[in-house]
Amino acid sequence: MALAEPVSSVAYCNSALQGSCEVAGEDVLLNSSPRTAEPHNSEPGEDSKIEGYQVNSLGPKAASSSPGSSMWTTRRDGEVKLRMEEKGPGSEAPKTVHQLLEESVNKYSDYYALASKKNGKWIKLTYTMYYNECWKAAKSFLKLGLERFHGVGILGFNSAEWFIADIGAILAGGFAVGIYTTNSPEACHYVAENCSANVIVVENHKQLQKILEIEHRLPHLKAIVQYGEEIKEQRPKLYSWRQFMELGMDVPDERLREIIATQKPNQCCTLIYTSGTTGQPKGVMLSHDNLTWTAAVAARFIMLRDARDKQEEVVSYLPLSHIAAQMCDIWAAMTLGVQVYFAQPDALKGSLVETLREVRPTAFLGVPRVWEKMEEKMKSVGMKASALRRKVAAWAKGVGLQTNLKKMDGLSQEPVNFRLARQLVYRKVRKAIGLDRCTKCYTGAAPITRETLEFFLSLNIPVLELYGMSESSGPHTISLPHAFKLGSCGKELSGCYTLIHKPDKDGIGEICFSGRHVFMGYLNMEDKTKEAIDQDGWLHSGDLGKHDKDGFLFITGRIKELIITAGGENIPPVPIEDAVKNAVPIISNAMLVGDKAKFLSMLLTLKCVVDAETGEPGDDLAPEALEFCQRLGSKATKVSEIISSKDKAIYTAIQKGISSVNEGAVSNAQKVQKWVLLEKDFSVFGGELGPTMKLKRPVVAQKYRDQIAQFYTDTETPSGEPSSRP
Repeated sequence: MALAEPVSSVAYCNSALQGSCEVAGEDVLLNSSPRTAEPHNSEPGEDSKIEGYQVNSLGPKAASSSPGSSMWTTRRDGEVKLRMEEKGPGSEAPKTVHQLLEESVNKYSDYYALASKKNGKWIKLTYTMYYNECWKAAKSFLKLGLERFHGVGILGFNSAEWFIADIGAILAGGFAVGIYTTNSPEACHYVAENCSANVIVVENHKQLQKILEIEHRLPHLKAIVQYGEEIKEQRPKLYSWRQFMELGMDVPDERLREIIATQKPNQCCTLIYTSGTTGQPKGVMLSHDNLTWTAAVAARFIMLRDARDKQEEVVSYLPLSHIAAQMCDIWAAMTLGVQVYFAQPDALKGSLVETLREVRPTAFLGVPRVWEKMEEKMKSVGMKASALRRKVAAWAKGVGLQTNLKKMDGLSQEPVNFRLARQLVYRKVRKAIGLDRCTKCYTGAAPITRETLEFFLSLNIPVLELYGMSESSGPHTISLPHAFKLGSCGKELSGCYTLIHKPDKDGIGEICFSGRHVFMGYLNMEDKTKEAIDQDGWLHSGDLGKHDKDGFLFITGRIKELIITAGGENIPPVPIEDAVKNAVPIISNAMLVGDKAKFLSMLLTLKCVVDAETGEPGDDLAPEALEFCQRLGSKATKVSEIISSKDKAIYTAIQKGISSVNEGAVSNAQKVQKWVLLEKDFSVFGGELGPTMKLKRPVVAQKYRDQIAQFYTDTETPSGEPSSRP
């Protein structure tokens, strides 16, 4: 089904542009008549529609609707049409990664680019040094036999070596391929085999062992490089980072220049593998133009300042195998000359705040779980404060929330009590968590609860939501300090376009993207690519959402997560799960079940102490959970104690919370009828959560299939009481 009429005419890049970007005219598609939608002056669902789509902004379309359109490819050496526009951000000349790197080093040569803490001291590289290291790494990859359009896998925590290996692989004509450090050997094998990896770069002995276990099943693998610690065993084809960087000395610069000269912006240079929450990981092919164009657009919104004005500083700690961290830390940072500090490998296990306090970044991106952990820690500390301090904090938070909600609605005036609260509370809180210089706090990669957003807003820390996906090279919409709404992901970045597919009466439908940030295709997966990119070039996100009258995008659920009851009602689980977690503070994770069943049930886990080394959830209750138990008169200190005794106080409190959520349900079908407490919290360690803390629903459903089955073995109508099984 066509989204709109075909573009009537196609214009091509002129010869000067062809020379500068080394892309043939036929590889570049220009939209000769860019259009925008009617302004949002009506209720959701009443906007102009194009054959089943609700239009927010109408972007460039494919010139051909044939299935073999070159808007996408699945070939490793394939090329795609660039989604150029006649004016605006979409009209900017395409460039390669090397061209972006050259521009950065010319602009910011003596500015610090990367900072790594070793033996208690920060070791820094300027942009000139950064460029030179990438150049040397590229030559070393060539010396190791890296072939064109073959992978360089990178398996390790964020570091200067990670960045240098990534960019070096691209300069040498290969694919940069991040591998999650939490991957099992088999998961590493899947990625390395799929991208035909010639080289794998590992951080330490632990990650090396994974590769050595599967090495004999990787026919394309020619070498392994280890950074981060000394090699403990000598093996053929295994190089230390120092040895690796010296290898390229024998490769003439001219050979690398020749390879760089053949690279085109519309060819793949990076593979981002999905985390596999809904099936086998897919290799998302991103072109040079995907990365460089998106970085340029995102940098203007996310970072805002050019280093020559005032240098932004960020902390790199989120997995670089994920597009969110890679776009912010590598590409957007390079575009504006940002200084990147690397956190310690145990950042997500507790040391992040220490690094934040030391670096005091000017911008910060945290996945929801990071913000939630900060919230939990701050509440735990607050509980131990004196009665007076607690009273002052409560007053300040009330003032902060009301003032910032009014600001969100356009009222900029700050009352006197807000300024007083800033002096007494807000500044101290920001300093305590290392965000006193931070003017831009973001969240993305997974849904965040309104309660967490309101908590930070009450402390005068607006946490702004970003929205996008690997297939959109990262960000598609963004909230800004002067333009945000709680629960909304903001508005499109300039040059990015949104369609709502088949909106219902409330304006809710599937969110579709268009723009130069849309990926090339999935490597070697034609069917999956056709599912993702339709015949007119629109990327189908699989997310459900709507626009409000002001054009803000709200995500309401995910198509594949929808629970369809036996009665045929479609129920998005996340709002109900979030409501339960908010109503019952002792709950850590909640997963709604009931697909094709007569009623809904829920799996629940309790907040517990997590092993800082392994990330494994323990049996001891977390401090805030202990506080909750004590307030109810329970003496439980462990998860197992609560479950084995079916602690009456706790079980009653949970049921009371769920009942309150049920009271707000829009229909009986959306009420939670049964629930069970699980003995272990969900975690990356246990496989229930992905690297960015997204819930792997199929994994959980399989792992706890017996508990789920028990919900529905009783044929009687549920009474609302919890399941009798522990």
